[in-house]
Amino acid sequence: MNKTQRRKAHLIIHSASTAAAGVGAGMAQLPFPDATVLLPIQTAMVIALGKVFHVKLEQGAAKALATQFLAQKAGQMTARFLAGKLPVAGNIVNGSTAAAITESYGWMIAKEFSEESLKKVKV
Repeated sequence: MNKTQRRKAHLIIHSASTAAAGVGAGMAQLPFPDATVLLPIQTAMVIALGKVFHVKLEQGAAKALATQFLAQKAGQMTARFLAGKLPVAGNIVNGSTAAAITESYGWMIAKEFSEESLKKVKV
């Protein structure tokens, strides 16, 4: 990953993480998991990262990647959802966890796309 790609990825990932934190904090006391709102944020992040690394993705493929990741994090999300029922503390826990999950997912995808992009250059 070159400096320009890293800078662009950084902006995309942190923007998505900030949005996820807002969603997590804002939805803490609502009676349904925030994954329904986080999925479009993470899908858009994956598509934007794909453009940075010249990896073409259909929206369905990006959504599948995000869905798979969210499924793996279901346990954490369940705990967050339950913790979210606590006023104020739940908002903080929910928001920070949503941001951390989105941030780690974004950098994982950026690394994958960077490696995939480098393989194409070598071929």
